[in-house]
Amino acid sequence: MSMLELRQVSKSYGQGSAEVHALHEVSLTADEGAMVAVMGPSGSGKSTLLTIAGTLEDPTSGEVLIAGQPVSRLSRVAKAQLRRRVVGYVFQDFNLLPGLTAAENVSLPLELDGVPGRKARAAALAALDRLGLAARASHYPDQMSGGERQRVAIARAMVGKRKLLLADEPSGALDSVNAEAVMRLLHDACKNAGMTAVVVTHDAQLASWADRVLFLRDGRVTDQTAPAPGPESLLIPEGKQ
Repeated sequence: MSMLELRQVSKSYGQGSAEVHALHEVSLTADEGAMVAVMGPSGSGKSTLLTIAGTLEDPTSGEVLIAGQPVSRLSRVAKAQLRRRVVGYVFQDFNLLPGLTAAENVSLPLELDGVPGRKARAAALAALDRLGLAARASHYPDQMSGGERQRVAIARAMVGKRKLLLADEPSGALDSVNAEAVMRLLHDACKNAGMTAVVVTHDAQLASWADRVLFLRDGRVTDQTAPAPGPESLLIPEGKQ
């Protein structure tokens, strides 16, 4: 079953001579348990694709389906519930709340959805532990390094029973060892827990953890390929760097 499907999605901003076409009829299918990596140069539409896939903004044309359900038919409240319960999002700037500890940031989506505080905290601590952050659970964002904040954001996106994770450069603030560990964690979550992940990355070695790589340029899909076996053997088609 497809967890995420984009059908001929286009997105434009502005009007007339100032109109900018961020996406041009982009189609993407991500099945349950699959990881799809999205690559492309700056300004190619990668982040726009994620915000539309995550219902944070609407396409100008085309359709988005999550778990087979057309998103355009959902009310604003229903979209918010979908994001809390089904979709986890890792933003480039982390979007952690500065007045909450790491554990509180991670447990917040569960508590907003009615999960009792003690149960939500236990789930948050387990998620932080999987990312090597158990000792930082009571620390606030400004007491952590950029890499630690990045991993807290990833834990928040994965906590609970979410089925779709959308990650915008999830390894951008991490060193190579932690970046590899994060991609391995996402890969394992897809293969062992049935999660679906769409990951924007500029790093070909990290993209090689994915089942499929989609290349964007100027808002258009220029290529899709399955990486060769092994996280170090992805060959980028000429001109796609």
